[in-house]
Amino acid sequence: MSITEHQQAVLDFTRDFRGDKGITLKKKGAIQRSGAAARSMTMTGMVPANFVHIPLVGIIPAGYPSDQEQHSDRCVSIDEDTLQLPKNARTFALEVRGDSMIDAHIVEGDVVIMELRDPAHRDIVAALIDGETTLKRFLVHKGKPFLRAENSKYPDLIPAHELVIQGVFRALLRVDKRRL
Repeated sequence: MSITEHQQAVLDFTRDFRGDKGITLKKKGAIQRSGAAARSMTMTGMVPANFVHIPLVGIIPAGYPSDQEQHSDRCVSIDEDTLQLPKNARTFALEVRGDSMIDAHIVEGDVVIMELRDPAHRDIVAALIDGETTLKRFLVHKGKPFLRAENSKYPDLIPAHELVIQGVFRALLRVDKRRL
């Protein structure tokens, strides 16, 4: 019987992971041997994680700013210890569209986790600039804020009227869509 590419990837991961981390997971009670076979195991319910559920409110252009209507019908769940957010941090997630942040390793289809807080110089931000949203690097020069892409194909964005920072980048989630 043949198996799919995805099934083979799961098998490869399990084999490699078991050899490297299996002893630790057994000591923590996350796995146990099953039956008499040397290589068989069962999951006991993994070590509990403290998940935080972050609303995925829509799409953010990483290219030229555009008018994007945001909606909240899904969320992403992440282990709170992995994310390392401050207590009571207000967060939201956005799916990235475009290529203006590729030199910051943020690509189309990534999900960025943003925190509602004031930005610091050089932070990556979700911004509303003159009524349109975008994901860019926040910079201040001679007391004047502006936005810069992390792709030389895009110009700096200097607000004509308004620059509102909607969130500051905290984390990135990437799904390898070839494996779905």
